[in-house]
Amino acid sequence: MPELPEVEVVRRGLESWVAGRTVAAAEVLHPRAVRRNVGELPAQLKGRTLASAERRGKYLWLPLRDGASGEEEPGEALIAHLGMSGQLLVVDPLSPIEKHLRVRMGFTDGGLELRFVDQRTFGHLLVAPMAAGRGRPVPEPIAHIAADPLEDAFDDAEFAVRLRLRRTGIKRALLDQSLISGVGNIYADEALWRARLHWARPTETLTRPKITELLAAVRAVMTEALGQGGTSFDSLYVNVNGESGYFDRSLAVYGRRDEPCRRCGTPIRREAFMNRSSYSCPKCQPRPRNARP
Repeated sequence: MPELPEVEVVRRGLESWVAGRTVAAAEVLHPRAVRRNVGELPAQLKGRTLASAERRGKYLWLPLRDGASGEEEPGEALIAHLGMSGQLLVVDPLSPIEKHLRVRMGFTDGGLELRFVDQRTFGHLLVAPMAAGRGRPVPEPIAHIAADPLEDAFDDAEFAVRLRLRRTGIKRALLDQSLISGVGNIYADEALWRARLHWARPTETLTRPKITELLAAVRAVMTEALGQGGTSFDSLYVNVNGESGYFDRSLAVYGRRDEPCRRCGTPIRREAFMNRSSYSCPKCQPRPRNARP
């Protein structure tokens, strides 16, 4: 599943190619792609302008305004969640239809159209009202999502207090989107390696300086991934132009079982975690005796 850097790469593409354009028509080709908006999405979007491209964690949204008057309608936005395999592509309207095309949008300027392609149909588009979120207005369905570590709204001190109160393993806490959004399996493993923390380290044992170090590692790895277009292990994650990221070449531990640690040379280990995997260095990240699942 795309994590914060991959979603931010897509957001930047939408901001460049879609923001400010008015929808001429929208076509839904698969009902699961629009969930509660089945039969409604085309009417909700026609004649409205996608004002900008915003993101919190792994969610994207485009605030809507009236295309005729140009007045903003901060009450609604088009939410896009990519799920496991969703792609938002900006393409020529005459280009061949993708096999897993779910929604397409044409614009009044007659230029490139926006397509939502999703092989596994776990992603979706949804027009929803805006609500007061943590730090800034966000669409109502994601108002419970915490600020992400690259947002100005993220409060390091509050995060440290809430993290210690979780009394769980540090990786499980990093994946809790109500505590910190946008961090998934890949970047959790990478940040924990940088901070020399085992994924099962109890959150209540972390000192304030160690939490500060961990947040710095989370931000650093995500910023570096952004600079390389995100991480692509297959063709399902691409930016709006259909291009893959290449941060996978820089990963220190994730997916590198039995390969040497880039810091000490010890073979990387893979351990089972929440029906998925965790990768770490046995020497740099020793498992604590009081480990939490």
